[in-house]
Amino acid sequence: QVQLVESGGGLVQPGGSLRLSCAASGRIFSIISMGWYRQTPGKQRELVAEVTSDGDTNYADSVKGRFTISKDNAKNTVYLQMNSLKPEDTAVYYCNADIIATGRLRSWGQGTQVTVSS
Repeated sequence: QVQLVESGGGLVQPGGSLRLSCAASGRIFSIISMGWYRQTPGKQRELVAEVTSDGDTNYADSVKGRFTISKDNAKNTVYLQMNSLKPEDTAVYYCNADIIATGRLRSWGQGTQVTVSS
């Protein structure tokens, strides 16, 4: 069984910064990619950023230049540094991992709330 535990959400003013963390644990053989998605009420969950085991990254256009995804392979942890936050970044942020365990599977974290408001 694989678990993803997120931390770092909260309330921040527009223009501020937050850093999200997500640690994967369990019987993990390898991690193909890890990423962050976000969701607001009534909308589909959308990709924010992802990073592969090779270090390749992909960002949503709306966050390019403001958010940075990084990873610590030794800790099976992915980070999302969010700068210049805007009210439209308000959402529940979910960590996602594409993992080889007993088989290949995609795991989700429980979600962490990010609220950008003055």
